[in-house]
Amino acid sequence: MKRFLGLLSILLGFFIALLDTTIVNITLPKITEHYNTDIKTISWVLNGYNLAFAVFLITASRLADQFGRKKIYLIGVTLFTITSFLCGISTSVEMMIAFRVLQGLSAALVVPVTMPMSMELVSKEKRGALMGFWGAFGGLAAASGPAVGGILTDKFNWQWIFYINIPIGLLAIILTIFLIRESYDPTSSKKIDWFGIITLSVSLFAVVLALIKATDEGWTSSYILSLFAVSLFFIILFVFNEHKSQEPMVPLGLFQNLSFSAGSLSFLMVGLGLMSGAFLLSFYLTKVMGLSELEAGLIITAMPLTAIPFSAISGPLSQKFGSRWFIITGMICLTAMIYLCGDLTLYSSKWDIIWRLVLGGAGIGLTMAPLMSTSVNAVPEDKVGIASGITNMTRTFGTVLGVALLVTILNGNMNNIMPDAQAKAISIVQSSSSLDNKGKKELIDELTGANFSENNSVPSKEDTLQKIESKKKEVLKKAPPQAQEAIKLSFEQGRKAVETLYPEIEETFKSHVSKAFNNTFKTASMIMLLGILFAYFTDSTSKPVISKRRKATSV
Repeated sequence: MKRFLGLLSILLGFFIALLDTTIVNITLPKITEHYNTDIKTISWVLNGYNLAFAVFLITASRLADQFGRKKIYLIGVTLFTITSFLCGISTSVEMMIAFRVLQGLSAALVVPVTMPMSMELVSKEKRGALMGFWGAFGGLAAASGPAVGGILTDKFNWQWIFYINIPIGLLAIILTIFLIRESYDPTSSKKIDWFGIITLSVSLFAVVLALIKATDEGWTSSYILSLFAVSLFFIILFVFNEHKSQEPMVPLGLFQNLSFSAGSLSFLMVGLGLMSGAFLLSFYLTKVMGLSELEAGLIITAMPLTAIPFSAISGPLSQKFGSRWFIITGMICLTAMIYLCGDLTLYSSKWDIIWRLVLGGAGIGLTMAPLMSTSVNAVPEDKVGIASGITNMTRTFGTVLGVALLVTILNGNMNNIMPDAQAKAISIVQSSSSLDNKGKKELIDELTGANFSENNSVPSKEDTLQKIESKKKEVLKKAPPQAQEAIKLSFEQGRKAVETLYPEIEETFKSHVSKAFNNTFKTASMIMLLGILFAYFTDSTSKPVISKRRKATSV
């Protein structure tokens, strides 16, 4: 019972840290409205967290190995709990973003130490089951954010997406203090590799920021190319320093093990796959199929709920039979789900969506636990902490890269497809007998002037009717009293005509937007084929080879 509660204390911190990478997505419109700001500004509530989280993961792993994993975990969960409260009571968007950055940093202290801390609580024979639980919780946390956020916002208010962390964090702190013992990497010295920390952090900061801003600035803009150049320069400095250092921050010898390197790349593809399943599909459900955020969130929970039993089964079995074919099968399922989402239409039933998500959930469950198992087995036991940091960083990097690529591909598809949609919508307006020439011109101007690819949605009937109403008020102010009744009648006829025409116009745009999403899903599935290739080179049965000359740096 003591070990179970100890494991629970670790998994609770792990769960809320990963949950908060996605839980705010669904509430961003309400937060934007609350602070009376714009989408670009409010996006940093999400970006700030992910940026700090991705940049600090490896550094946090190294510091935990050196100075104590329990200590770093407690600092992380405590800071995470405090910043969750501060996010909830923030009085300005600037405060919110600042606290979210601190929250992301504290999450980076929590996540990478959960695996080595958990391994201290179980015997080697039960580590397969542990990987199963770890994978299930990881998949559940990362994919259930939209649903949890939607439920909390619907039943309470958006601040509760942060307040919910407080009782969970406090419980994790109390249980950890009394039930978890301290652990270290015995081969690590207490000397901090400041040059390594700085060069790696700058490199990661630059590349993650470039990916976050690429869709706004353009992949070939001087700003984005400069960030990529800075990242490349500092990663070269980092590798050179680590190679020469007797006490490196990251043992580069870890990457000499093909199984570990392939596992890290596979984690990157899992992150990208999760974004296709959770991020892109949630937009499709709300923007194209017209479901509410809560409905979409609840449907998407089919994926993490399916992942739990598959992860619990695949963990122990992969420990016994090897990981490779579990990971390959999981990657195939995840890739197939993404490809099949490219066949969804406006009229697809909820069951059509759910069975695809079940397939993806099985893929995540079959992949996550065996993938962590092969990564852990590929390194010496005292290097599990830093290995966990690297794999978590690559998975997080995959999610950021996934969003950047998917948004870019989707925008490209929208730009290619929307002119045809606009042309068909204009043809519908021109053939209408219920609008006069002036009304037709105004509606056509409205359809041709809007940039529908900018927000990946269809024209809003309500917005168009609101503009007609505003135009009517403007004309009535200038018109003489005797002409006002005729003007009102004309605008009323125009309003009725728009209401009659709009279902067909909306159908035209929605079908084209759906096609843009379909093409994006299928392109993403082609990229995911790399994950199957990487998975082939993972093998939990490979044994780490430790160099006697530099035990702390080579595998």
